[in-house]
Amino acid sequence: MNLESKVPSSKFSVPSSKFKVQSSKFQKPKINDSRLKDQNMNHLREMIREVPDFPKPGINFYDITTLLKHPEGLKGTVDALAAEYDGMKVDVVIGVEARGFIFAPALAYHLGAGFVPVRKPRKLPAECATISYDLEYGQDTLEIHRDAIGNGHRVLIADDLLATGGTAKAVVDLVEQLGGEVVGLVFVVELEFLPGRKKLEGYEVKSLIKYQS
Repeated sequence: MNLESKVPSSKFSVPSSKFKVQSSKFQKPKINDSRLKDQNMNHLREMIREVPDFPKPGINFYDITTLLKHPEGLKGTVDALAAEYDGMKVDVVIGVEARGFIFAPALAYHLGAGFVPVRKPRKLPAECATISYDLEYGQDTLEIHRDAIGNGHRVLIADDLLATGGTAKAVVDLVEQLGGEVVGLVFVVELEFLPGRKKLEGYEVKSLIKYQS
């Protein structure tokens, strides 16, 4: 899943010093302190590397590996994800292969919940529920263990990126097939110029860092 958008290449001359993070910059916001929350998200956004013309000319790739390699960037991201659901009862957090596996277990730990992976076909050993969904060109398939979600389980879905929303909606459908209740979906990055949020209408969707183009 690519973090992509069309942006002029000249935007991306980023001084290496920009990624030298001072520990004092990320502060835990008080309840309803939207100003401090925005400041923290802008600080995390500065740690995302923007790579022009990848994977093909005219495409801008938002590379979160530069965010994750910084201890403060990783901690700030996980803490911010957890803060969105502080106090909510969550039974399991689902992570979607592959980058969802980075964030979902850490988020589950913070929330006192379990972690459940959703994987590509033939990667899980026990009996699975399977769903196929349309891509721009062709189809993709996801699987989850049938015994991973029980009736009435409160499920939070976590992933790195919300773009067109096809993968996220497929995971929602898998959870509901197994009798679970999706209490929210949370993403590190959202591409607001794509219709992902619209595809998830009726569900609570949250994201930390938003790009408009």
